[in-house]
Amino acid sequence: MDTPNIMNTLKAILIDLGVAEELLHEKTYLQSNLQIDSVETVEIALRLKRQLGVNIKLLSRNDITLGELCNLVADAIATNT
Repeated sequence: MDTPNIMNTLKAILIDLGVAEELLHEKTYLQSNLQIDSVETVEIALRLKRQLGVNIKLLSRNDITLGELCNLVADAIATNT
């Protein structure tokens, strides 16, 4: 899966969680900009596992951008293939 498709999947997950689409950019921080809490962080990780088959441990990470998360997912997909 290429980076634009991963980003679209991440955006769809966040929109489904109630985040406004216009706030979603590569440099948007999940916690400080979007106010994503620990419950939502777990939900994002679960949806990534279901939809893309990757395990991303978001709770153990500092505040990351959507672009950084996209790169983590891409790396995890590359490792699994």
